[in-house]
Amino acid sequence: MINLRTYILQASSVIGLMFLLSGCASYNDRILPYYKNVSAGNYKAAETELDKNSLIQKPRNKLLYLMEKGRIAHLNGDYQNSNKYFNDADQMLDQGLTSATDEAVGVLVNPMEQRYKGEDFEKFMIHYYKALNYQYLHNTEDAIVEARRITLQAQEQGDKFNNKEKRYSNDAFSLMLQGMLYESNNDVNNAFISYRNAAEIYLAAPDKTYYGTTMPLGLQEDVIRTALLNGFTTEADQFEKTFGISYEPQKPAEGGELIFFWENGRAPVKTQVDLFFSLIRNNNGDLFFTDAAGGLVIPFNYGGDRNRVNLKSFESLRVAWPKYIAQTPFYSSAVITSNQDKIPFEKAEDINELAFKTLQQRTLNEMGKVLSRLAVKKIAEYSVRASAKSDGKTNSLLEGLGYGIQLYSLLSEKADTRNWQTLPANISYARIPLQKGENQITLTLKNSRGADETKTITVNGTGRLQFYNYSTLR
Repeated sequence: MINLRTYILQASSVIGLMFLLSGCASYNDRILPYYKNVSAGNYKAAETELDKNSLIQKPRNKLLYLMEKGRIAHLNGDYQNSNKYFNDADQMLDQGLTSATDEAVGVLVNPMEQRYKGEDFEKFMIHYYKALNYQYLHNTEDAIVEARRITLQAQEQGDKFNNKEKRYSNDAFSLMLQGMLYESNNDVNNAFISYRNAAEIYLAAPDKTYYGTTMPLGLQEDVIRTALLNGFTTEADQFEKTFGISYEPQKPAEGGELIFFWENGRAPVKTQVDLFFSLIRNNNGDLFFTDAAGGLVIPFNYGGDRNRVNLKSFESLRVAWPKYIAQTPFYSSAVITSNQDKIPFEKAEDINELAFKTLQQRTLNEMGKVLSRLAVKKIAEYSVRASAKSDGKTNSLLEGLGYGIQLYSLLSEKADTRNWQTLPANISYARIPLQKGENQITLTLKNSRGADETKTITVNGTGRLQFYNYSTLR
């Protein structure tokens, strides 16, 4: 009769093969048909793929589903339904996605099985698309509400990190957008405050660069321009000196202005990498995890008897960790032509840089949680094995259970490779003066083969500030 230990060892090869074939697939791998259709501009087909995908339909992925549904509806020009999905996503975030049960899932299984809570920059991007949707629906009042919600999101971020330096605790682009929204509602006082707040984020950063984005000249001019419109001449003079520019006020265009957002490329995707750690003990008996190169040293806050922890059991602890992979954009540059004038784009948001840097910022904290989870499983495994061999006898049931815990630990370890993948890699913008009446706006894109592609849109100059966004998600 095969004992439990032998049975588990025999079964492990079969289960391991199943794990390699399905368990190692990343989130991107499992939604690839949807993602490919979005990249190809087949938005209707993409929506069909999204609705039939079993992974994103799971309750733990509801926030991701709502963000993707809102995005694809926006791309389809269905702004009403787009905001329905984004509002539902907003509501989920407001109610909170953390619970004791969900935390236990993260400890006992892996973070991929927890509810997706959204990256911090993804939460700001919800406000960006909601505000544009409201603008396109001519719902200025709700667009302004969304502008105010950007401030609340920024405050929440600041509280989360206690305003620590070198952490993503605000979003300069969102504050720029907030200023534009206020300006579109002729609220130049709040517009100035928003532009100033955005500028101060850049000024506090090295070389006036914030997460891969240098302070746009357009933002500098907006700060000074709105300061002068408010009669804040002293502030305007001070910002001229701070920015090192000489600003000459321009006569407002009769047809108003168009702010053109170019959303280029695809956000990075997450994959899984394996890292290996050992457990060490210092002279005080404290326990620390360290990687092979010794570059990471992470405390292990163990509540049990530290002296009884067998360090040999932790000589090669495998950690499944997420890693971003950047997607090379098909288009390298673009320029706007309007009324014979060429207007360059300025980068306003670098989502690629945000993704890589914010993951790096939280590595030590989250790595500590992962290692502690694995260590607890390992301690449980060896405790059961030790109990199986008491009094010189071997308890096959307990020994088999120990190997079962080992196998479960191996197969359940998985990195969280989820993210909002239809976001662009970066967003650039141009402010375009309009003539009264019909305006022909031409966008010229340079593709990876060095050839130019053009798109022309017609904008009716109304004397007001208008918005337009265009996505090239290849």
